[in-house]
Amino acid sequence: MAHASPVSPLAPKTTPEVGPVAGVRFATAEAGIRYKGRTDVLLLTLDAGTSVAGVFTRSKCPSAPVEWCRANLPNGTARALVVNSGNANAFTGAKGRESTALTAKIAAKALGCREEEIYLASTGVIGEPLDATKFEGVLAETATRLAPLPWIEPAKAIMTTDTFPKLATAKVKIDGVEVTIAGIAKGAGMIAPDMATMLSFVFTDAAIEAPALQALLSKGVTDSFNAVTIDGDTSTSDTLMLFATGASGAPRIDDAKDPRLGRFRKALTGVLADLAEQVARDGEGARKLVKIHVTGATSKRSARRIAMSIANSPLVKTAVAGEDANWGRIVMAVGKAGEPAERDRLSISFGAIRVAHEGARDPAYDEGEVSAYMKNDVIDITVDLGLGRGADRVMTCDLTKEYVAINGDYRS
Repeated sequence: MAHASPVSPLAPKTTPEVGPVAGVRFATAEAGIRYKGRTDVLLLTLDAGTSVAGVFTRSKCPSAPVEWCRANLPNGTARALVVNSGNANAFTGAKGRESTALTAKIAAKALGCREEEIYLASTGVIGEPLDATKFEGVLAETATRLAPLPWIEPAKAIMTTDTFPKLATAKVKIDGVEVTIAGIAKGAGMIAPDMATMLSFVFTDAAIEAPALQALLSKGVTDSFNAVTIDGDTSTSDTLMLFATGASGAPRIDDAKDPRLGRFRKALTGVLADLAEQVARDGEGARKLVKIHVTGATSKRSARRIAMSIANSPLVKTAVAGEDANWGRIVMAVGKAGEPAERDRLSISFGAIRVAHEGARDPAYDEGEVSAYMKNDVIDITVDLGLGRGADRVMTCDLTKEYVAINGDYRS
Protein backbone atom coordinates (compact mmCIF):
# COMPACT_ATOMS: atom_id res chain seq x y z
CA MET A 1 0.00 0.00 0.00
CA ALA A 2 1.14 3.59 -0.60
CA HIS A 3 3.13 5.40 2.06
CA ALA A 4 0.71 6.65 4.70
CA SER A 5 0.94 10.34 5.55
CA PRO A 6 -0.64 12.41 8.31
CA VAL A 7 -3.26 14.97 7.35
CA SER A 8 -1.67 17.92 5.58
CA PRO A 9 -1.02 20.87 7.91
CA LEU A 10 -2.55 22.98 5.13
CA ALA A 11 -5.88 21.13 5.21
CA PRO A 12 -8.98 23.30 5.69
CA LYS A 13 -9.87 23.62 9.36
CA THR A 14 -13.46 22.61 8.69
CA THR A 15 -15.23 20.38 6.18
CA PRO A 16 -18.11 22.09 4.37
CA GLU A 17 -21.64 20.84 4.96
CA VAL A 18 -22.72 19.77 1.49
CA GLY A 19 -26.45 19.35 1.10
CA PRO A 20 -28.28 17.04 -1.29
CA VAL A 21 -28.35 17.76 -5.01
CA ALA A 22 -31.74 16.85 -6.44
CA GLY A 23 -31.40 13.98 -8.87
CA VAL A 24 -28.11 12.67 -7.43
CA ARG A 25 -27.69 9.61 -5.22
CA PHE A 26 -24.63 7.55 -4.37
CA ALA A 27 -23.05 4.81 -2.29
CA THR A 28 -19.53 3.49 -1.77
CA ALA A 29 -18.11 0.01 -1.35
CA GLU A 30 -14.98 -2.04 -0.77
CA ALA A 31 -14.03 -4.02 -3.88
CA GLY A 32 -10.44 -4.75 -2.82
CA ILE A 33 -8.95 -3.18 -5.96
CA ARG A 34 -5.73 -2.35 -4.13
CA TYR A 35 -6.52 -1.09 -0.65
CA LYS A 36 -7.76 -3.25 2.19
CA GLY A 37 -10.15 -2.06 4.86
CA ARG A 38 -11.31 1.09 3.09
CA THR A 39 -13.81 2.05 0.43
CA ASP A 40 -12.39 2.12 -3.08
CA VAL A 41 -15.46 2.22 -5.32
CA LEU A 42 -18.02 4.98 -5.82
CA LEU A 43 -21.32 4.39 -7.60
CA LEU A 44 -23.24 7.58 -8.25
CA THR A 45 -26.57 7.69 -10.09
CA LEU A 46 -28.24 10.55 -11.94
CA ASP A 47 -31.86 11.15 -12.87
CA ALA A 48 -32.94 10.61 -16.46
CA GLY A 49 -32.31 13.70 -18.55
CA THR A 50 -29.04 14.63 -16.82
CA SER A 51 -26.68 16.66 -19.01
CA VAL A 52 -22.94 16.07 -18.89
CA ALA A 53 -19.76 17.97 -19.74
CA GLY A 54 -16.14 17.03 -19.29
CA VAL A 55 -12.52 18.01 -19.81
CA PHE A 56 -9.75 15.44 -19.78
CA THR A 57 -5.99 15.05 -19.82
CA ARG A 58 -4.11 16.01 -22.95
CA SER A 59 -1.52 13.38 -22.14
CA LYS A 60 -0.67 11.30 -25.19
CA CYS A 61 -0.94 8.24 -22.94
CA PRO A 62 -4.52 8.59 -21.60
CA SER A 63 -6.11 5.95 -19.41
CA ALA A 64 -8.79 3.58 -20.69
CA PRO A 65 -11.53 5.34 -18.63
CA VAL A 66 -10.57 8.70 -20.16
CA GLU A 67 -10.98 7.20 -23.63
CA TRP A 68 -14.33 5.69 -22.59
CA CYS A 69 -15.64 9.04 -21.34
CA ARG A 70 -14.42 10.93 -24.40
CA ALA A 71 -16.21 8.47 -26.67
CA ASN A 72 -19.53 8.86 -24.83
CA LEU A 73 -19.44 12.58 -24.03
CA PRO A 74 -20.90 13.66 -27.42
CA ASN A 75 -24.14 11.89 -26.43
CA GLY A 76 -24.61 14.66 -23.87
CA THR A 77 -26.47 12.57 -21.29
CA ALA A 78 -25.49 10.54 -18.23
CA ARG A 79 -27.18 8.17 -15.79
CA ALA A 80 -24.27 7.05 -13.61
CA LEU A 81 -20.65 7.54 -12.62
CA VAL A 82 -18.39 4.73 -11.41
CA VAL A 83 -15.04 5.63 -9.85
CA ASN A 84 -12.42 3.32 -8.40
CA SER A 85 -9.20 4.14 -6.57
CA GLY A 86 -6.03 2.08 -6.28
CA ASN A 87 -5.65 1.28 -9.98
CA ALA A 88 -5.56 3.88 -12.78
CA ASN A 89 -6.32 1.39 -15.58
CA ALA A 90 -3.76 3.30 -17.63
CA PHE A 91 -1.19 1.82 -20.01
CA THR A 92 -3.08 -1.47 -19.84
CA GLY A 93 -3.69 -2.00 -23.57
CA ALA A 94 -6.58 -4.08 -24.83
CA LYS A 95 -7.20 -5.45 -21.34
CA GLY A 96 -7.81 -1.93 -20.11
CA ARG A 97 -10.41 -1.29 -22.77
CA GLU A 98 -12.05 -4.61 -22.00
CA SER A 99 -12.21 -3.77 -18.29
CA THR A 100 -13.92 -0.43 -18.93
CA ALA A 101 -16.49 -2.12 -21.16
CA LEU A 102 -17.12 -4.79 -18.53
CA THR A 103 -17.41 -2.22 -15.73
CA ALA A 104 -19.97 -0.25 -17.72
CA LYS A 105 -21.87 -3.44 -18.54
CA ILE A 106 -22.03 -4.46 -14.87
CA ALA A 107 -23.14 -0.98 -13.78
CA ALA A 108 -25.74 -0.67 -16.55
CA LYS A 109 -27.24 -4.02 -15.58
CA ALA A 110 -27.38 -3.01 -11.92
CA LEU A 111 -29.11 0.29 -12.74
CA GLY A 112 -31.21 -0.63 -15.76
CA CYS A 113 -29.71 1.93 -18.15
CA ARG A 114 -27.59 1.94 -21.29
CA GLU A 115 -23.85 1.28 -21.06
CA GLU A 116 -23.01 4.49 -22.93
CA GLU A 117 -24.77 6.45 -20.17
CA ILE A 118 -22.21 5.18 -17.63
CA TYR A 119 -19.13 7.36 -17.07
CA LEU A 120 -15.97 5.90 -15.59
CA ALA A 121 -12.85 7.13 -13.82
CA SER A 122 -9.95 5.31 -12.21
CA THR A 123 -7.00 6.52 -10.17
CA GLY A 124 -3.98 4.80 -8.70
CA VAL A 125 -1.07 2.77 -10.02
CA ILE A 126 -0.31 2.96 -13.76
CA GLY A 127 0.46 -0.15 -15.79
CA GLU A 128 -1.34 -2.79 -13.74
CA PRO A 129 -4.43 -4.46 -15.29
CA LEU A 130 -7.70 -3.68 -13.54
CA ASP A 131 -9.72 -6.78 -12.73
CA ALA A 132 -13.23 -5.54 -13.45
CA THR A 133 -14.74 -8.85 -12.35
CA LYS A 134 -14.28 -7.51 -8.82
CA PHE A 135 -17.24 -5.23 -9.56
CA GLU A 136 -19.52 -8.23 -10.14
CA GLY A 137 -22.05 -8.28 -7.34
CA VAL A 138 -20.42 -5.26 -5.66
CA LEU A 139 -22.11 -2.67 -7.88
CA ALA A 140 -25.46 -4.48 -7.73
CA GLU A 141 -25.31 -4.51 -3.93
CA THR A 142 -24.12 -0.90 -3.82
CA ALA A 143 -27.10 0.10 -5.97
CA THR A 144 -29.44 -1.02 -3.16
CA ARG A 145 -27.93 1.54 -0.74
CA LEU A 146 -28.07 4.72 -2.83
CA ALA A 147 -28.73 7.91 -0.87
CA PRO A 148 -28.33 11.69 -1.39
CA LEU A 149 -26.04 12.11 1.65
CA PRO A 150 -23.40 12.31 3.12
CA TRP A 151 -21.04 13.69 0.47
CA ILE A 152 -17.99 12.97 2.61
CA GLU A 153 -18.27 9.28 1.66
CA PRO A 154 -17.74 9.65 -2.11
CA ALA A 155 -14.98 12.18 -1.44
CA LYS A 156 -13.16 9.58 0.68
CA ALA A 157 -13.72 6.70 -1.73
CA ILE A 158 -11.78 8.36 -4.56
CA MET A 159 -8.69 9.21 -2.47
CA THR A 160 -5.25 7.67 -3.05
CA THR A 161 -2.33 9.54 -1.44
CA ASP A 162 -4.69 12.38 -0.49
CA THR A 163 -4.58 13.15 3.21
CA PHE A 164 -8.06 14.68 3.42
CA PRO A 165 -11.31 14.52 1.41
CA LYS A 166 -11.99 17.52 -0.79
CA LEU A 167 -15.49 19.01 -1.04
CA ALA A 168 -17.00 22.34 -2.06
CA THR A 169 -20.53 23.63 -2.50
CA ALA A 170 -22.62 26.66 -3.38
CA LYS A 171 -26.26 27.66 -3.70
CA VAL A 172 -27.53 30.25 -6.15
CA LYS A 173 -30.77 31.23 -7.84
CA ILE A 174 -31.55 30.93 -11.53
CA ASP A 175 -34.59 32.94 -12.54
CA GLY A 176 -35.78 32.91 -8.92
CA VAL A 177 -35.30 29.15 -8.37
CA GLU A 178 -32.58 27.98 -5.97
CA VAL A 179 -30.10 25.47 -7.36
CA THR A 180 -27.27 23.63 -5.65
CA ILE A 181 -23.73 22.96 -6.82
CA ALA A 182 -21.64 20.28 -5.09
CA GLY A 183 -18.17 19.09 -6.02
CA ILE A 184 -15.58 16.56 -4.91
CA ALA A 185 -11.97 16.13 -6.00
CA LYS A 186 -8.94 14.00 -5.41
CA GLY A 187 -5.34 14.90 -6.10
CA ALA A 188 -2.08 15.18 -4.20
CA GLY A 189 0.65 14.15 -6.62
CA MET A 190 1.22 13.92 -10.38
CA ILE A 191 -0.52 17.29 -10.59
CA ALA A 192 0.14 19.68 -13.46
CA PRO A 193 -3.31 19.63 -15.00
CA ASP A 194 -3.78 20.05 -18.72
CA MET A 195 -7.54 20.57 -19.18
CA ALA A 196 -8.49 19.11 -15.79
CA THR A 197 -7.11 17.75 -12.54
CA MET A 198 -6.55 14.14 -11.54
CA LEU A 199 -10.19 13.48 -10.69
CA SER A 200 -12.96 15.95 -9.91
CA PHE A 201 -16.71 15.69 -10.25
CA VAL A 202 -19.20 18.53 -9.89
CA PHE A 203 -22.97 18.18 -9.74
CA THR A 204 -25.86 20.60 -9.95
CA ASP A 205 -29.64 20.32 -10.08
CA ALA A 206 -29.79 23.22 -12.53
CA ALA A 207 -31.28 22.51 -15.97
CA ILE A 208 -28.54 23.31 -18.47
CA GLU A 209 -28.17 21.67 -21.88
CA ALA A 210 -24.91 19.84 -22.56
CA PRO A 211 -23.37 22.33 -25.04
CA ALA A 212 -23.90 25.22 -22.63
CA LEU A 213 -22.65 23.12 -19.73
CA GLN A 214 -19.51 22.28 -21.70
CA ALA A 215 -18.85 25.94 -22.44
CA LEU A 216 -19.17 26.83 -18.77
CA LEU A 217 -16.80 24.06 -17.69
CA SER A 218 -14.19 24.67 -20.37
CA LYS A 219 -13.95 28.32 -19.35
CA GLY A 220 -14.12 27.64 -15.62
CA VAL A 221 -11.19 25.23 -15.63
CA THR A 222 -8.71 27.77 -17.02
CA ASP A 223 -8.06 29.75 -13.84
CA SER A 224 -8.88 27.02 -11.35
CA PHE A 225 -7.56 23.51 -11.93
CA ASN A 226 -5.32 24.48 -14.82
CA ALA A 227 -3.70 27.11 -12.61
CA VAL A 228 -2.43 24.52 -10.11
CA THR A 229 0.75 22.48 -10.13
CA ILE A 230 2.30 20.30 -7.47
CA ASP A 231 5.15 18.55 -9.26
CA GLY A 232 4.90 19.45 -12.94
CA ASP A 233 3.65 16.01 -13.96
CA THR A 234 0.38 15.72 -15.88
CA SER A 235 -1.59 12.58 -15.03
CA THR A 236 -2.74 10.03 -17.60
CA SER A 237 -6.10 10.10 -15.82
CA ASP A 238 -6.96 13.80 -15.50
CA THR A 239 -10.75 13.98 -15.51
CA LEU A 240 -13.09 16.81 -14.57
CA MET A 241 -16.79 16.28 -15.20
CA LEU A 242 -19.87 18.42 -14.60
CA PHE A 243 -23.36 16.93 -14.40
CA ALA A 244 -26.66 18.87 -14.43
CA THR A 245 -29.73 16.87 -13.43
CA GLY A 246 -32.35 19.58 -14.02
CA ALA A 247 -34.26 18.31 -10.98
CA SER A 248 -34.41 21.69 -9.20
CA GLY A 249 -37.31 22.90 -11.30
CA ALA A 250 -35.28 25.84 -12.61
CA PRO A 251 -35.90 26.80 -16.26
CA ARG A 252 -33.89 24.88 -18.84
CA ILE A 253 -31.09 26.93 -20.40
CA ASP A 254 -29.36 26.10 -23.67
CA ASP A 255 -26.96 29.04 -24.07
CA ALA A 256 -23.92 29.59 -21.83
CA LYS A 257 -24.23 33.34 -22.44
CA ASP A 258 -27.81 33.46 -21.15
CA PRO A 259 -27.89 36.36 -18.64
CA ARG A 260 -29.83 34.16 -16.22
CA LEU A 261 -26.63 32.14 -15.74
CA GLY A 262 -24.63 35.09 -14.40
CA ARG A 263 -24.74 34.12 -10.73
CA PHE A 264 -24.52 30.42 -11.52
CA ARG A 265 -21.38 30.96 -13.59
CA LYS A 266 -19.74 32.86 -10.74
CA ALA A 267 -20.76 30.19 -8.20
CA LEU A 268 -19.46 27.37 -10.41
CA THR A 269 -16.16 29.16 -10.85
CA GLY A 270 -15.96 29.53 -7.07
CA VAL A 271 -16.54 25.81 -6.48
CA LEU A 272 -13.88 24.87 -9.05
CA ALA A 273 -11.41 27.34 -7.52
CA ASP A 274 -12.11 26.03 -4.02
CA LEU A 275 -11.47 22.43 -5.05
CA ALA A 276 -8.33 23.40 -6.97
CA GLU A 277 -6.88 25.17 -3.94
CA GLN A 278 -7.62 22.15 -1.78
CA VAL A 279 -5.61 20.03 -4.23
CA ALA A 280 -2.69 22.44 -3.91
CA ARG A 281 -3.01 22.37 -0.11
CA ASP A 282 -2.78 18.57 -0.18
CA GLY A 283 0.34 18.37 -2.29
CA GLU A 284 2.28 15.27 -1.28
CA GLY A 285 4.43 16.17 1.71
CA ALA A 286 3.48 19.84 1.49
CA ARG A 287 3.87 22.20 4.42
CA LYS A 288 3.32 25.49 2.59
CA LEU A 289 0.83 26.71 0.03
CA VAL A 290 2.54 28.97 -2.51
CA LYS A 291 0.72 31.52 -4.66
CA ILE A 292 2.68 32.88 -7.61
CA HIS A 293 1.50 36.25 -8.96
CA VAL A 294 2.95 37.57 -12.22
CA THR A 295 2.14 41.10 -13.33
CA GLY A 296 3.47 43.44 -15.99
CA ALA A 297 3.74 40.69 -18.62
CA THR A 298 3.14 41.19 -22.33
CA SER A 299 -0.01 38.99 -22.13
CA LYS A 300 -1.94 36.75 -19.76
CA ARG A 301 -0.61 33.74 -21.65
CA SER A 302 2.96 34.91 -21.13
CA ALA A 303 2.27 35.58 -17.45
CA ARG A 304 0.88 32.04 -17.06
CA ARG A 305 3.96 30.46 -18.62
CA ILE A 306 6.30 32.47 -16.40
CA ALA A 307 4.23 31.70 -13.28
CA MET A 308 4.28 27.99 -14.09
CA SER A 309 8.04 28.11 -14.67
CA ILE A 310 8.44 29.46 -11.15
CA ALA A 311 5.87 27.12 -9.61
CA ASN A 312 7.38 24.01 -11.20
CA SER A 313 10.98 24.81 -10.28
CA PRO A 314 12.37 22.27 -7.77
CA LEU A 315 14.90 24.90 -6.69
CA VAL A 316 12.18 27.44 -5.90
CA LYS A 317 10.00 24.86 -4.16
CA THR A 318 12.82 23.48 -2.00
CA ALA A 319 13.86 27.00 -1.03
CA VAL A 320 10.30 27.65 0.18
CA ALA A 321 10.39 24.35 2.08
CA GLY A 322 13.56 25.55 3.79
CA GLU A 323 11.92 28.92 4.52
CA ASP A 324 14.60 30.60 2.44
CA ALA A 325 13.53 33.65 0.40
CA ASN A 326 16.05 32.83 -2.31
CA TRP A 327 14.89 35.33 -4.90
CA GLY A 328 17.79 34.40 -7.16
CA ARG A 329 15.93 31.21 -7.95
CA ILE A 330 12.90 33.25 -8.94
CA VAL A 331 15.09 35.20 -11.36
CA MET A 332 16.34 31.90 -12.77
CA ALA A 333 12.82 30.59 -13.32
CA VAL A 334 11.69 33.80 -15.02
CA GLY A 335 14.70 33.76 -17.31
CA LYS A 336 14.26 30.15 -18.44
CA ALA A 337 10.54 30.47 -19.24
CA GLY A 338 11.20 31.58 -22.81
CA GLU A 339 8.85 34.56 -22.45
CA PRO A 340 9.55 38.28 -22.83
CA ALA A 341 11.43 39.57 -19.77
CA GLU A 342 14.00 42.28 -19.13
CA ARG A 343 16.33 41.82 -16.21
CA ASP A 344 16.59 45.49 -15.35
CA ARG A 345 12.82 45.97 -15.15
CA LEU A 346 12.18 43.01 -12.87
CA SER A 347 10.77 43.39 -9.34
CA ILE A 348 10.22 40.49 -6.92
CA SER A 349 8.30 40.46 -3.64
CA PHE A 350 7.60 37.90 -0.94
CA GLY A 351 4.31 38.94 0.56
CA ALA A 352 4.41 42.72 0.87
CA ILE A 353 8.19 42.74 1.12
CA ARG A 354 9.99 43.76 -2.06
CA VAL A 355 13.31 41.94 -2.19
CA ALA A 356 14.52 42.83 -5.69
CA HIS A 357 13.90 45.82 -7.94
CA GLU A 358 15.12 46.91 -11.36
CA GLY A 359 17.51 44.03 -11.75
CA ALA A 360 19.17 44.20 -8.34
CA ARG A 361 18.55 43.59 -4.65
CA ASP A 362 16.12 46.11 -3.21
CA PRO A 363 17.98 48.86 -1.29
CA ALA A 364 15.65 48.36 1.69
CA TYR A 365 16.13 44.56 1.76
CA ASP A 366 15.99 43.17 5.30
CA GLU A 367 16.92 39.49 5.65
CA GLY A 368 15.33 39.21 9.08
CA GLU A 369 12.01 40.63 7.91
CA VAL A 370 11.70 38.31 4.92
CA SER A 371 12.90 35.28 6.91
CA ALA A 372 10.10 35.85 9.39
CA TYR A 373 7.59 36.02 6.54
CA MET A 374 8.81 32.69 5.11
CA LYS A 375 7.65 30.89 8.26
CA ASN A 376 3.99 31.43 7.26
CA ASP A 377 1.86 28.55 5.97
CA VAL A 378 0.83 30.53 2.89
CA ILE A 379 3.52 32.26 0.85
CA ASP A 380 2.76 34.85 -1.82
CA ILE A 381 5.46 35.48 -4.42
CA THR A 382 4.92 38.39 -6.80
CA VAL A 383 6.96 39.07 -9.93
CA ASP A 384 6.42 42.34 -11.80
CA LEU A 385 8.00 42.23 -15.26
CA GLY A 386 7.35 45.90 -16.01
CA LEU A 387 6.57 45.22 -19.67
CA GLY A 388 2.80 45.34 -20.11
CA ARG A 389 -0.59 44.67 -18.55
CA GLY A 390 -0.62 40.85 -18.68
CA ALA A 391 -1.19 39.19 -15.30
CA ASP A 392 -1.91 35.75 -13.91
CA ARG A 393 -1.78 33.69 -10.73
CA VAL A 394 -1.03 30.01 -10.15
CA MET A 395 -0.81 27.88 -7.01
CA THR A 396 1.71 25.28 -5.95
CA CYS A 397 3.28 23.96 -2.74
CA ASP A 398 6.74 23.44 -1.37
CA LEU A 399 8.86 20.36 -2.13
CA THR A 400 9.86 18.39 0.96
CA LYS A 401 11.62 15.15 1.88
CA GLU A 402 8.19 13.66 2.51
CA TYR A 403 7.31 14.02 -1.18
CA VAL A 404 10.29 11.80 -2.02
CA ALA A 405 9.30 9.28 0.66
CA ILE A 406 5.70 9.06 -0.57
CA ASN A 407 6.67 8.58 -4.20
CA GLY A 408 9.68 6.39 -3.49
CA ASP A 409 7.49 3.55 -2.21
CA TYR A 410 4.16 4.29 -3.94
CA ARG A 411 3.93 0.75 -5.37
CA SER A 412 5.36 -0.99 -2.29
